[in-house]
Amino acid sequence: MDWSLSSLSSLSFLAFRRWFWSESFWLPPNVTWKDLESPIGSGGAESPVGGDWDPHGARDSDGGDGGGDRSTVTIPSVYDLWLGFPLAVVLFGLRLLWERYVAHPVGLLHNFRETPIATPLPNATLEEAFRLHGKTLPDHGKILGYAKQLDLTPRQVERWWRRRQLLGKPSQLQRFKETSWRFVFYLCSFWSGLYVLWDKPWLWETNYCWQNYPRQHVPSDVWWYYLIELGFYLSLVLSLFRDIRRKDFREMMIHHFATISLMVLSWSNNMIRIGTLVLCIHDTVDYWMEGAKLANYCKYNRLCNGLFVVFTVLWFVTRLIIFPFRIIHSTMFKGHLVVGMFPMYYLYNGLLCTLQVLHVVWFCMILRVFCQCLFLGKIEKDNRSDTEPEIDSDDGMVAHSNVTDGDAAMAMTAQGVGIGR
Repeated sequence: MDWSLSSLSSLSFLAFRRWFWSESFWLPPNVTWKDLESPIGSGGAESPVGGDWDPHGARDSDGGDGGGDRSTVTIPSVYDLWLGFPLAVVLFGLRLLWERYVAHPVGLLHNFRETPIATPLPNATLEEAFRLHGKTLPDHGKILGYAKQLDLTPRQVERWWRRRQLLGKPSQLQRFKETSWRFVFYLCSFWSGLYVLWDKPWLWETNYCWQNYPRQHVPSDVWWYYLIELGFYLSLVLSLFRDIRRKDFREMMIHHFATISLMVLSWSNNMIRIGTLVLCIHDTVDYWMEGAKLANYCKYNRLCNGLFVVFTVLWFVTRLIIFPFRIIHSTMFKGHLVVGMFPMYYLYNGLLCTLQVLHVVWFCMILRVFCQCLFLGKIEKDNRSDTEPEIDSDDGMVAHSNVTDGDAAMAMTAQGVGIGR
């Protein structure tokens, strides 16, 4: 009986695996998983549908395209993707070390507050009002009403309300540490990625993304670049539940899901060339934004505004011009002429378009900052804001004030915290 159940379970798993890795979904017409196998006799792991499949393939000594001789082609395996999880753990560990031994001492040198603001005294009436108004400070008339009802001064009610707004939010030092880690990784990932791709022909001409598909050689530097980026995105998903909670948490989850899905899909059927271009374009602007936020935390307003301008220009050029008119245009209107149409290709383009929609949404937020700076001369607090009210010597809390210097910097922190990835 046990043998029968075991055999049935094994057969069910094999059937599911063959259904999931169906060639009709994953691969173009007239292409099979055999076309993505390593040379005969090389050994290695199983392919998604069974048989021998070397997870790394055979290494090409000259770094060529690999379109001819099968023995000179490195083909990625879906089993390589499992390496993304230990890489995510390693990167997360490096982040903790960075925050503890580098960012923490630097933050203390800049006198960033290490402990959160004190918890307000329990008050059932104000707590109910806080939930009723959705955390927004009521108008002055309602403040006077609550003060009269509780035998408090309006100033005490405002003080309680603003402290309640900050309850559970991390300290200035924690914000600085998180931002500094993202800045360091984005800076390294962009320049290392650009170095890796500089001599690759598909960086300059997207038609090479489809040449000799599906047996396109993947050099070792591209192999590692792609998996390290995958590990970082997986670590970002983990850190979303640990880091500062943003109002655009849902959008960031959608963005990370779409990006990881694109990386997994492109890796599985060797569309890595177009995937590296997507990664490089996204890495271009991220460290500029994180650098601007660091300058804002350190009160370097002129530097911050300058970095914000560079960030905005690069965002427009890379994500609203290059990404849709070179990358998406190539996948939607050129790639299928070479590789043909198949279900995964539709899904792949759908995810790319999802990223583009998010790019437009976030760019609208950036334009709002510019409009406020240019026409209003001030930054109005946005409901996505995670900035903290400043502390004064009178009652411990004051409202956000209009800023005349460092406007773009302040707005960057208030509105653009989640933008970029």
